[in-house]
Amino acid sequence: MSSMHKSLKEGQLLWTPTAERVEAAEITRFMRWLASERGLEFTDYESLRQWSVQDLSGFWSAFWAFYDIRASRPATQVLASPEMPGAKWFPGARLNFAEHALRHLPHLGDDAPALWFASEQKPLQSLSGAELRRQVAKVAAALREMGVEPGDRVVAFMPNIPETIIACLATLSLGAIWSSCATDFGSATVLDRFRQIEPKVIFAVDGYCYGGKTFDRSEVAGRIIAGLPSLQNVIWLRYLDADGAAPVEDALEWQQLLDDPAEHDLTFAQLPFDHPLWIVYSSGTTGLPKAIVHGHGGVLLELHKMLGLHCDLKAGDRMFFYSSSGWIMWNILMSSLLVGAQPVLYDGHPAAPDPDILWRLAAESKATLFGGSPAYLAMMQKAGVVPRDRYDYPAMRGMLLSGSPVTPESMQWLYQNVKSDLWVTSQSGGTDVASAFVNGSCILPVYAGEIQARSLGVDVQAWNEAGEPVIDEVGELVVTRPMPSMPLYFWNDPENRRYLDAYFDIWPRVWRHGDFFELNARGGCFIRGRSDSTLNRHGVRIGTAEIYRCIETLEEVEDSLVVNLDLPDGGFLMPLFLKLAPGQILNEALQARIVTALKQQCSPRHVPDEMHVVEEIPYTLTGKKLEVPVRKILMGGDVGKSVSRDAMQNPDAIREYISLAAELKARGSQT
Repeated sequence: MSSMHKSLKEGQLLWTPTAERVEAAEITRFMRWLASERGLEFTDYESLRQWSVQDLSGFWSAFWAFYDIRASRPATQVLASPEMPGAKWFPGARLNFAEHALRHLPHLGDDAPALWFASEQKPLQSLSGAELRRQVAKVAAALREMGVEPGDRVVAFMPNIPETIIACLATLSLGAIWSSCATDFGSATVLDRFRQIEPKVIFAVDGYCYGGKTFDRSEVAGRIIAGLPSLQNVIWLRYLDADGAAPVEDALEWQQLLDDPAEHDLTFAQLPFDHPLWIVYSSGTTGLPKAIVHGHGGVLLELHKMLGLHCDLKAGDRMFFYSSSGWIMWNILMSSLLVGAQPVLYDGHPAAPDPDILWRLAAESKATLFGGSPAYLAMMQKAGVVPRDRYDYPAMRGMLLSGSPVTPESMQWLYQNVKSDLWVTSQSGGTDVASAFVNGSCILPVYAGEIQARSLGVDVQAWNEAGEPVIDEVGELVVTRPMPSMPLYFWNDPENRRYLDAYFDIWPRVWRHGDFFELNARGGCFIRGRSDSTLNRHGVRIGTAEIYRCIETLEEVEDSLVVNLDLPDGGFLMPLFLKLAPGQILNEALQARIVTALKQQCSPRHVPDEMHVVEEIPYTLTGKKLEVPVRKILMGGDVGKSVSRDAMQNPDAIREYISLAAELKARGSQT
C-alpha cells in the first residue's frame, strides 16, 4: 500500500509490503532455507543482516549452497584470510562465471526468451535461450581458434546490444578477461583504458544511433585499433551500414563467426575462484583511469546476492535498466542471467524517438524490475510524462533508482505517475566492487529519500574523522570487513600503490569508498554525495584528469578546474573553471572549441554544464588542485571547515569560488 502526502519530507513512509509480497520474496525463501537446513531462525531483515556480517564464513557458505553454486573442484575453506586488502575467498574452488550465466536456459526451454532488445530503429524483440547458447558457442570457438587463452584480454567498442553480451560470455567461457568501452567515447579516452591492458582481440562496431541521428564511428574505431599494437585480431560488426568497409583489411566479420557451419559444444574453462573475470575503469583525479580487476568467483557470488536477494529477481523475471556498455550497470544487467532472469536492452536515447520510450518498452517487455536515475525521472517530470496514463504495468514489481543519490521527490513521482503499489528501491556501490554496499529489500517499508538497508554480508558503516561509527550523522562510507567482489588488484600496479591509495589511504585496513554516508537509527541509508573529487555523471564516474589533459592542450587555456555538484532534485551541475592565457576571452568560439575537444577526445559526459573564467586556480602547498574544497564551498559548506588557507599556495584564489557559491545559492532559490 502507498501513503501519499502533498508536502513530502525525507523519511516519510511511502510504501509497506503486503503479507503476500513478503511471503513470495526470494529473501524470505532464503530465511526459510536457513531455518530448515542450518537451524538458523531470523525474524526480520536486520537480524539476518547482523548475522551475515558477524559470521562471514557461515553466511557465504550457506549462500553458496542455497544458490547451488557449482564448482568442479571444492574450496578448502570459505575465507582463508580476512584482512583487507588481499582477503582470500574460497581457495581451491574452480568454476566459471559464464557457465552460471547460461545454465538456466535449458531449463526454461529452447524457445523461451533469454534476453530482449530494442533500439531507436528496431522494435522490441527477443533472442531465445537456444540461440543465445549457439551464438556464444560459435564466438567462443572462433576466439579459441585465434589462440585466445585464459588470462588474455579481449575488449569491445560496442553498444548495448545482444552481440556485446554474446562476445562477453564467449570471452569469459574461455577464461579470457573482458573489458569494454561505450561507443560515444573518443579514441583518446578508449586508448587510455585499453592500452593499459594490452588486448589480444577487439570487437568493434561501425557506429550507433542516438536521438534520431547516426554516428559513424568507423574512423574512431580505426584510430583505436591502430593505437593498440598488442592486437592480433579484429572482429568487426556492421551495425549501421551492411555494406560498409572495416577499418582494417584483415578484420573478421561478426557474421562470419555465426555463419560457421560447424556445430560447437559450449564448454567452460574451470578457473580458480580469483581468476580475473573482467576489467572495469574508475577514473581517479590524477594519471590514467584505474583498471580494476574483478574475479570470477567474487562477482558470481555478489551479483547472485544483489540480483536475487536484494532485487528479488527469479527465473523468468525481466530486468530493464537503461545503460551503456561502458558502465558497470551494463555488467550487472547482463548478469541478471545468473538468477534465470532476462535482461532487456535498449540502444538509443532515453527520450527518443518519444519522451516516454523507456516506459513503453518497460510495458511491452513486461519488465519485472525497471531501472533509471533520479535525474531521468526529473527529465520525465519536466516533459510532463505520466506513464500510468498510457501504459499498464501488471508485471512490474519494483523500480530501481541508481546513478545519483535518491530523492524523496523522485520516489513520490513514481507512486503518483507509474503505480501506487510499487516497491521503489535504490542502491549504491558501483564499479569498484561490481555490487552494492547499501541496497533494497522488498520485505521492508519504503521511506522517502532513503535507501532501505545495508547489504547482506557487507559491514558498511559511517565513520567520523576520528574513525568512530556514527548514527544520524554524515560520515565517510567505510567497509570494515572484506567482500568477495572487492578488486583483486589494479592492472599494472605491481606494488598495489594505486590500490592502497584509492581505498586504504586513511585507515590502513578499512575500505574508504569516497562517499559521504549517513545511517539512521532504523537502518535507513543516505548517500550525501562524493567525499572525493571523482565526477559522477548519471552513475558513470569519470576522472578530472581526463578533462584537464584534453582542454589544457588548447593554447587559449592556461589552467582549469572542474567539479561536479549533486543538486537537490537528483540532478547534477558540472561547472568548469578556466584560467585563460593572457589576452584571451571566453567567447562562443572558444566555448565551442572546448566542447568539441571534450566530445571527440573524451565523451559527451565530459562536457561541463557551464564555464567560468577565473583569475586563479587554487592549489595546495604540495601542488594539488583544491577540487574537494571548491566542491564543498559550492555546495554551501562552511568555508572555514572546507578549506585551510594556510595550506594553500594562493589563499586569495578561493574568493572567486566563495562569490560563485552565493550566486548559485541565489539561483537555486529562484527555481
